Amino acid sequence: MGPTPHIAVIGGGSTGVGIARDLAMRGLDVTLVEQGNLTHGTTGRMHGLLHSGGRYAVSDQASATECIEENRVLRDIASHCVEMTGGMFVKRPEDSEEYFQEKLAGCEECGIPAKVVSREEARSMEPHLAKDIEKAIVVPDGAIDPFRLVVANAGSAQEHGARIETHSKVTDLLVEGGEVVGLEVEHTSGPGTRVHGKEGGKEEIRADYVVNATGAWAGRIGDMAGLDIAVRPSKGVMTIMNVRQVDTVINRCRPKGDADIVVPHETTAILGTTDEEVEDPEDYPEEQWEVDLMIETLSELVPMLREARTIRSFWGVRPLYEPPDVGSTDPTDITRDFFLLDHEERDDLPGMTSIVGGKFTTYRMMGEQISDHVCGKFGIDADCRTAEEPLPGSEDFSVLRDYMDEFGLRSPIGRRSVERLGSRADEVLKTDSPNPTVCECEGVTRAEVRDAISQSGSDLNAVRIRTRASMGNCQGGICCHRLASELHPEYEEGVVRRAWDELLQERWKGQRHALWGQQLSQAMLNYALHATTQNRDHDPAGGDPVDFAAFDTGVDHGDTAGAADVAADGGRNGD
Repeated sequence: MGPTPHIAVIGGGSTGVGIARDLAMRGLDVTLVEQGNLTHGTTGRMHGLLHSGGRYAVSDQASATECIEENRVLRDIASHCVEMTGGMFVKRPEDSEEYFQEKLAGCEECGIPAKVVSREEARSMEPHLAKDIEKAIVVPDGAIDPFRLVVANAGSAQEHGARIETHSKVTDLLVEGGEVVGLEVEHTSGPGTRVHGKEGGKEEIRADYVVNATGAWAGRIGDMAGLDIAVRPSKGVMTIMNVRQVDTVINRCRPKGDADIVVPHETTAILGTTDEEVEDPEDYPEEQWEVDLMIETLSELVPMLREARTIRSFWGVRPLYEPPDVGSTDPTDITRDFFLLDHEERDDLPGMTSIVGGKFTTYRMMGEQISDHVCGKFGIDADCRTAEEPLPGSEDFSVLRDYMDEFGLRSPIGRRSVERLGSRADEVLKTDSPNPTVCECEGVTRAEVRDAISQSGSDLNAVRIRTRASMGNCQGGICCHRLASELHPEYEEGVVRRAWDELLQERWKGQRHALWGQQLSQAMLNYALHATTQNRDHDPAGGDPVDFAAFDTGVDHGDTAGAADVAADGGRNGD
């Protein structure tokens, strides 16, 4: 057997890390590069639904069948990332009975367990459903944490020898002799974990084969080698509510349309979504009417959403693809299936394959198929093990334990920690050092934060996606400075401040479309706290020192002119 092939995977979303893990487990030499954090693109901007396949049971039965198959796999290999909430397709009086029956029949044809429940049964399961709903179809939908899943896949890939490089943007494909032979990458802060203020640089990564798993960005990578990869990005908005208004995934049982799903996720509920084709996966309008539509329309299913507090909104871009000869004009008509584009066969350019389309729920299946394809290129006979071998954190993890006595934690926080860490809980939480709660909203302790820092360098947004710290109701208002403090003394002050600034900016940008009612009050409270206690408004505090004693004893209270001077100059000339 010849030398081990080196495979370069571009893209650190679910598909990219799934491919990297699979190839590394088969013994190949793998380097993965991602332009931002893991989950930077579409994966980090989804509603967290673990599909049963029910949403596609009428319109795209091939995708529906794949979804229910992978739903079962992920429950086993990623148990600490999954909450099996169950799901309902709810029919309102104005919704079509014919479509309801088509949905039920489609689920049966695709092997998706489904049963009809009455209005009374549905509302006993979810009391906040509208009183005038008629009935529902119950399916095995779930909620899944995309950040936790991707990090676990990347960690597993590393355990099997893969190199994972985040904040490393591909600036060119290396093409020699009519073949792709590698990448040119620009590191933000050098190879390895990201450190703010550290100088980066360019690197040529030579590879025996390149896999383009960049989703909505696949066309840009193709352009570097003169390839036409006609991805059709489609944006969708998600709106996050302050609490879980429902504990079951609620779908509107009607044909394709906007604002038709509520997903309970961790401590929140996520409303979605829209489906609008855009030209650029990074530059598109984020409009207030889209957020308003989520709340207005989904309130028809869950009326209490009208009065609930919205804490942030975000937009994701689906990497839709269909063969050029199909020519759909409506993005909702484009299949959610995935396509493997071998550029040697398609474009007479050896050395690279792109994978486009697909869904988060089927990421592992996509990884398996492209790994089979790559191994076939090199004559490697190695079985896929990703459907059987649990991800880090899900080994021997079946029930939650009460850590109150063992780790000195309050029970709810111990429970949340174990939900996030799974079978890694002992490894992370057993510490002789004090382990206070750093983020109260999400119940994240110092031990978890420091574990994440050990993996992420000074990148607090990478800590966030590993722990959920700052993702709760206050959106980091109370905990961002605490997270920054955990970087000291390993990192110097300038590095810490830059990391802190970046985290605050990330937390702020998602709140811009939620600034009304109680959330506006929360945002103003955050601003006031940060400005008055941390000088986040960057008041220069210049001039002479303030003589605060002048307000108390330095001025004759009978001297109204003197009092006026003190009021005017802040006591600086109180003597």
